[in-house]
Amino acid sequence: MLQWKDLYDDCLSCYKCDIGNKRNNMVFGDGNPKAKLMFIGEAPGADEDRIGVPFVGKAGQLLTKALIALNLNREKDYYICNICKCRPDNNRTPCEEEAKNCLPYLRNQVALVKPRIIVCLGATAMKYILGDQWKITRDRGKWIERKGFYITLTFHPSAILRDDSKKRLFWEDLKSVQRKYNEIC
Repeated sequence: MLQWKDLYDDCLSCYKCDIGNKRNNMVFGDGNPKAKLMFIGEAPGADEDRIGVPFVGKAGQLLTKALIALNLNREKDYYICNICKCRPDNNRTPCEEEAKNCLPYLRNQVALVKPRIIVCLGATAMKYILGDQWKITRDRGKWIERKGFYITLTFHPSAILRDDSKKRLFWEDLKSVQRKYNEIC
């Protein structure tokens, strides 16, 4: 297992797939590296690629606003990152090869953070954390315990921006995360 600086440097020098050649910035992760709560998304968007920080665009701002309303602060309470560390063209879903190339980096981040709670944001994070048998609409909000982690899934905040009818479910899921956080952390 690599320590933070070496892991960051490995991600920065990674060109295992084509998206590494097209990125402006590698988007590693942000927040408290000792947090008990970890959010995992899909891949950086255009704003994240430009700035180099995850979840800073419109979807990230929505998530941050909701978490602040629940008294959860990025710098203190959680760490946030993505399956892929580079932005796929036109914000498309990462292909299998791209995700699998980045998974060792994500596993290393999880091992370093040692969260008690992992929240999968969207279907891509859910697929690579929990597996293909899970479905975001059917299984969002459910909790499982695996390898010492409490894991749940909810819609990616970008889905909320596209479909307002998911907002209430997303909010209920985040309140469930807050309750679990208050219970075990």
